[in-house]
Amino acid sequence: MLKDWPNIAAEMTSLVRQLRAGIPDTMKGFSALAQAASAPKALDAKTKELVAVGISVAMRCDPCITFHVETARKHGATRDEIMETVGMAIYMGAGPAAMYAAQALEAYDQYAAKAAVAE
Repeated sequence: MLKDWPNIAAEMTSLVRQLRAGIPDTMKGFSALAQAASAPKALDAKTKELVAVGISVAMRCDPCITFHVETARKHGATRDEIMETVGMAIYMGAGPAAMYAAQALEAYDQYAAKAAVAE
């Protein structure tokens, strides 16, 4: 295991709370944007989260990967769907995206294992 993805999420959640306290208006605006963009309309929530996973990989954002992989999984995304999503991210982002795609898959596996233990 290269990274502890659930721990990355926990650490970032704490740090983002500090942003919310320090720049509440900005973070309220960001939250409103996230809610509007994520709302299921022509695309369902799972599809939107898969798009976010692909962008997270292509942009090489570890915290984005952990949050969107777990949210996609919670919306029913399978490991195969994550694989196809990161395949598109590799196509769009070349070699560096391939490295982050492998990490997105690792994140999915860690969250799935954690969910299996909790059940």
